[in-house]
Amino acid sequence: MKIHGCILSPLRIIPGEKGDVLHALRSTDVGFAAFGEAYFSSVKKGEVKGWRRHHRMTLNLVVPVGKIRFLLHDERLDSLSFGIMEEVTLSIENYQRLTVPPGIWLAFEGLDEGLNLLLNITDLPHDPTESDTKPFDGAANV
Repeated sequence: MKIHGCILSPLRIIPGEKGDVLHALRSTDVGFAAFGEAYFSSVKKGEVKGWRRHHRMTLNLVVPVGKIRFLLHDERLDSLSFGIMEEVTLSIENYQRLTVPPGIWLAFEGLDEGLNLLLNITDLPHDPTESDTKPFDGAANV
């Protein structure tokens, strides 16, 4: 990854006769800091959720259903990757975990028809006062 502190980690899919097991996050994985909460978020095809920037929270994003494009932008003044914009697409065909540290602006778009679902495992419980949001008017408005 070009953005300092962001990590893409390949994940295992263990095939099973009655269904597969899809790994997401272990406490021993790079990117794991603590457990705060886990939640699912869906996004319809062509819809974009974002921009959001967390001040203290680390995100661990996995897409087990559908296909989601993530846009990330680093505005951390003290970062080695200040000003960098990056795009990552996750799906079952590209089954990886995207770890996003605090301070990175994030938006995501549903790409498939039907359900586009992400799992977010965070290191802090939800706190509406610890993040900033802006409307998404395209990648250039970050």
